[in-house]
Amino acid sequence: MTQPHLLGPVEIRELAAELDVTPTKKLGQNFLHDPNTIRRIVAAADLSPEDRVVEVGPGLGSLTLGLLGEVAHVTAVEIDSRLAGKLPDTVATRAADFADRLSVVEKDALTVEAGELGEPTALVANLPYNVAVPVLLHLLEVYPSIRRVLVMVQLEVAERLAAAPGSKVYGIPSVKASFYGPVRQAGTIGKNVFWPAPKIESGLVRIDCTRPFDEALRPRLFALIDASFAQRRKTLRAALAGFYGSAAAAEEALRAANIDPRLRGEKLGVEDFVRLAEAS
Repeated sequence: MTQPHLLGPVEIRELAAELDVTPTKKLGQNFLHDPNTIRRIVAAADLSPEDRVVEVGPGLGSLTLGLLGEVAHVTAVEIDSRLAGKLPDTVATRAADFADRLSVVEKDALTVEAGELGEPTALVANLPYNVAVPVLLHLLEVYPSIRRVLVMVQLEVAERLAAAPGSKVYGIPSVKASFYGPVRQAGTIGKNVFWPAPKIESGLVRIDCTRPFDEALRPRLFALIDASFAQRRKTLRAALAGFYGSAAAAEEALRAANIDPRLRGEKLGVEDFVRLAEAS
């Protein structure tokens, strides 16, 4: 089989001109146009030939082409009708031997429901920057079949997702992402590999979705996490008073989970929050 021909800067601009597409802030679009960066992302995802990948926001198809030669199937979820309509043609032209491995779903990824994308085993995407965290968490929730995540997001978002308890940027995204398994940064991507070039660098985030906790806990657990960080700099006793009905009840629940009520939410790891959800 002839490997896919990846897109460079010239091809990206030609495709955009053909479709009369200008990247928009509204959709969080920055088109990737560097083949070496594509190869780096695919390698960092550590995929197998059996993997079935969901890609969100494929745009003009840069990463899609890089994935198709490495996995069993790619389901691309694209909200922009012009881009969704063009992607199969681009793949047929530049990766003809792999065209049958592609499915395109024209939809907002935040509205995707269980079963619509089959049973993907991996999420690999250059996520639209304005909805990166909500999309990531939504897909992990509705597709328990996902075992590996490799996403490119704004560097500050990557740092938040992979942050450890007690760090300045640790917060709700950090805890919720780690509910699904170990999260780590997998590299930094410069600004000049995109069109248009963003104002800040991007980061790769990898999640190995071991799913170590009971999924049935998630609704209560995530509500606890939200409440714990709703008023930063407050003790957990105070922050969770509304959740439990009173500060005294919050303290009782925290002590039952062997958590100091004087701590702040940013000091707790996901295991602590899980213990609290289980105890109360």
